[in-house]
Amino acid sequence: MAQDVTAYTDQLISLMPRGVIWDEITEHDTHFTALLTALAQEFARIDGRTQQLIDETDPRSTFEMLFDWEQWLGLPGECSAQANTLEQRRQAVWDLLTSTGGQSRQYFINLAARLGYTITITEFNPFTVGGTVDESLYGQNWQFAWQVNAPEETIDYFTVASDINMALANWGNERLECAITRLKPAHTYVLFSYGGA
Repeated sequence: MAQDVTAYTDQLISLMPRGVIWDEITEHDTHFTALLTALAQEFARIDGRTQQLIDETDPRSTFEMLFDWEQWLGLPGECSAQANTLEQRRQAVWDLLTSTGGQSRQYFINLAARLGYTITITEFNPFTVGGTVDESLYGQNWQFAWQVNAPEETIDYFTVASDINMALANWGNERLECAITRLKPAHTYVLFSYGGA
């Protein structure tokens, strides 16, 4: 926790040389005490800024250094270009730093949830002779396709932590499509279905 001006003034006074003259100056000379208080204000300001710098080292709480985080990570990328709000930009940085990748259904459901989307995934199996009569007649290539089912429109509302220049709401699923298409296994094809299952 940062120290205040009073604490720094007391420290400066305690660092003064000892003796009859110095004791008289530090106790009775208000101009000298005012000088030490003026120095203490700058020390307290610098101390406060160092505490803020500690907060800036975490991309989830950064504000002043968000641009530096984005530049270091090569953002905005193709999918994070749609990140409009402060929270979305922070989330894009955090996702890139902590992403380990994956190919499971749950990985993509969790990815969509981090972006603010609620989805389900449908996988397709090719029809086989031993299948039942009510099965769909998918060919062999359908084993490489899967479908993301999402609401027709996802609305991203303005929050308390949003930037003042942001809209009260944003509509669209572009971020979802971009993120899943970029991270899907290379040998698969992903379909997007909105408003349905």
